[in-house]
Amino acid sequence: MIFARTLAASTLVTIGLLAGAASATPTEYPLTLENCGVQVTFQKAPERAVALGQNSAEILLLLGLEDKMAGTAFWPSKVLPELAEANAKVKLLTVEFPTFESILAETPDFVASALPSLVGPDSKVAKREDFDKVGVPSYLSPSTCLATDGKSDMYGSRKALWSMDLLYKEIDELSQIFDVADRGQALIADFKAREAALRAAAPKDGKKLSYVFWFSSPSPSAEAYLGGKNGASGFIADLLGGTNAITTEAEWPTVGWEGIIAANPDVIVVASLDRNRWELDKPEAKIQFLTTDPATSQMPAVQNKAIVVMDGQAMNPTIRTVYGAEQVAEQLKALGLLK
Repeated sequence: MIFARTLAASTLVTIGLLAGAASATPTEYPLTLENCGVQVTFQKAPERAVALGQNSAEILLLLGLEDKMAGTAFWPSKVLPELAEANAKVKLLTVEFPTFESILAETPDFVASALPSLVGPDSKVAKREDFDKVGVPSYLSPSTCLATDGKSDMYGSRKALWSMDLLYKEIDELSQIFDVADRGQALIADFKAREAALRAAAPKDGKKLSYVFWFSSPSPSAEAYLGGKNGASGFIADLLGGTNAITTEAEWPTVGWEGIIAANPDVIVVASLDRNRWELDKPEAKIQFLTTDPATSQMPAVQNKAIVVMDGQAMNPTIRTVYGAEQVAEQLKALGLLK
């Protein structure tokens, strides 16, 4: 499929390039960082890190830290192809939510979390204070420090459009924690160049394409999990010179198909997920529903065959977001919707 070829063809800076990057200031310990409103202190570089969530794991792998990783958990998609060899050296606890006990069994000296649902106030896995009690410092992705009322917006809401600056902060801080700041700066430079290239290629005039980003659904009759206005999906739309047709500030709004049809997007982006939770995790199942359902098949985007496939992890604010934008751009160019 197009998205798979794009993902394989788009390579990040290699570990060799990272090692050869311009020298950055070595970390001085103890290092204290403010992370999502919490002060975290490191006496030395971690030796047995556990990465909870794909983004945290892939950042550490991109920094060449597989020998410092005791385990990973929660993988919606397969690891980036260029990281497969390094990732094979790291113990996989589970592709879903781990237990607190299974994390502690690896005797970690650091836990990096991609999502507050993995380490946060409402997490069923663990709260940050749980790790504090056992003397293990924790770090939460700055991109996912979102307020939530635990009811209508259990995944949080975002008042302003997410930007890659939060991702760059995460890469920089993790590289400081592990005293590999030179690798961090090289990785940031690579992503900045790719982001700039996409923005430069976006149309500057004419009609802006509107997008709906469909992550998944428990069933065709259920409400769909969509990328919210200001999350990574909204960023991708903006990066490509368009807009998100979903205007709610919730990070992951659930919307019925009547509402999606009313939003009338120009393009429908369907997520590809490697997990096996729901049938509609598969892009093929999503496309079959869109093209055969009596109501959705009449949507202009469906009639115009403006359906593109994107790695579902790119809909989270992660390193995959730029990959996702590149995937969408390539397919839209093939459809004649982008130049």
